[in-house]
Amino acid sequence: MLNKLKELTKDTAIYGISTMVGRFLNFILVPFFTNIFDPNEYGYVMLLYAYIGLFNIIFVYGLDSAYLKYAAFKEIGDEKDNFSTPYLSILFTSILFTLVIIILKNPIGYAINLPENFNYLIIYSVLIIFFDSNSSIPFLKLRLERKAKFFSLLKVLNISINIAANFILILKFKLGIEAIFISNLIASALTLVFLLPTILKSFRPKIHLLLYKRLLKFGLPYLPAGLAVMMVQVIDVPILQALTDVDTVGIYKANYKLGIFMMLFVSMFQYAWQPFFLNNAKEENAKQIFSKVLTYFTVVGSILLVVLSLFISELVKLNFAGFYLLGQKYWSGIPIVPIILLGYFFNGLYVVFSAGIYIEEKSIFAPIVTGIGALVNVAVNYTLIPSLNIIGASLATLASYVVMAAGYYIVTQKYYHIHYEYGKILKMFFALVVIGFLLYSSLLSLENAIIYRLIISVAYLLYILFFVFDKKEFQFIKNNLIRRKDV
Repeated sequence: MLNKLKELTKDTAIYGISTMVGRFLNFILVPFFTNIFDPNEYGYVMLLYAYIGLFNIIFVYGLDSAYLKYAAFKEIGDEKDNFSTPYLSILFTSILFTLVIIILKNPIGYAINLPENFNYLIIYSVLIIFFDSNSSIPFLKLRLERKAKFFSLLKVLNISINIAANFILILKFKLGIEAIFISNLIASALTLVFLLPTILKSFRPKIHLLLYKRLLKFGLPYLPAGLAVMMVQVIDVPILQALTDVDTVGIYKANYKLGIFMMLFVSMFQYAWQPFFLNNAKEENAKQIFSKVLTYFTVVGSILLVVLSLFISELVKLNFAGFYLLGQKYWSGIPIVPIILLGYFFNGLYVVFSAGIYIEEKSIFAPIVTGIGALVNVAVNYTLIPSLNIIGASLATLASYVVMAAGYYIVTQKYYHIHYEYGKILKMFFALVVIGFLLYSSLLSLENAIIYRLIISVAYLLYILFFVFDKKEFQFIKNNLIRRKDV
């Protein structure tokens, strides 16, 4: 079993290192933008990117999830059929969707409260969506083939091109926020070009009708599910804009992006987790392995949560040659960061519990669970934003992720029951509650609070080591993770 976990760890490490590098490079744009653009300008950028996120889901309409399922098992058709059928479908429909949105850009701009002089940004936005959606199936193929290094290289290259273009267009050519969209468009288009060898190798100009029907049957429920998940991530932006103003949106989303540190961990885990559980679902001890995965995910995720929550304020205010990690105009939003980190942590639990949904083909529950999560998000946003402002919006995100994780857990336990290590997990959550109380207490607002934060961090690590891990796990960590001097 430990060998299987090592296999997951290896892929997670490859995806993780590249994702960390890529996201770190991409995160450079946050201090760059927040030190250059006012919250009002940045707010409109975040508004459009919220809709880009939603339409990315619509343009793929669940075929990415369906491809991952059927290409892994190859129940219908050969390798080229399994690739070409969803790829051609997305290509044809994305062309149609793109043309419609370009034609209707002015009424769309009016509907989303975008200033008329910014309507041209909608064209850049939909072209970004077009190239990204047509890259989705090729990227999934690389993951299924366990070509983690090439996959990671392309992701990092995409981000590097985007960053370089932003710096050139903003600093040299003095472009405004349109530079953000142009840079993204260049990076997305070039990424699709780099994927052409992968596409041509597996391409067949034909749609396998029986396979296509099965793909749609499995994948379409993921359209509302995907939209619901994306709504959880972005619906707070238009609601916040409607209930407050664009400046508030800019401050909120800039601080929201500091949740990247937890999102990074969840993302790199998800990249490796989906192929891992699909490839190991038929193993005799599969459920035992999956139980351990939840425990170890909780260990790593909770450590990140504690350390980042305790030190994020100091990190944000570090001065690098006159630049802050977050522009000073955005510091009022720092209190939302621990809440966003916790939300992403529960999103990770949702990812872990998704294994049973895939294995037992219970995708019909995906839109139900995520739909409830989205409704909770909208309801909490409208309830709390008027009184708590951006704190209310961040609590809405947390509430929705908790609901979705709980929903997937209930469904998975009904159809693919796994006996998780509840005692260990409850110990960690108890400690997190205590630390959360200390985080917002007067103790950590004192002048020497940094010392108390360090003590709490070390105490939690020791707590995990001695009260969560058993003897076998402790010995495994000692033998495999602690390098001896004589090695």
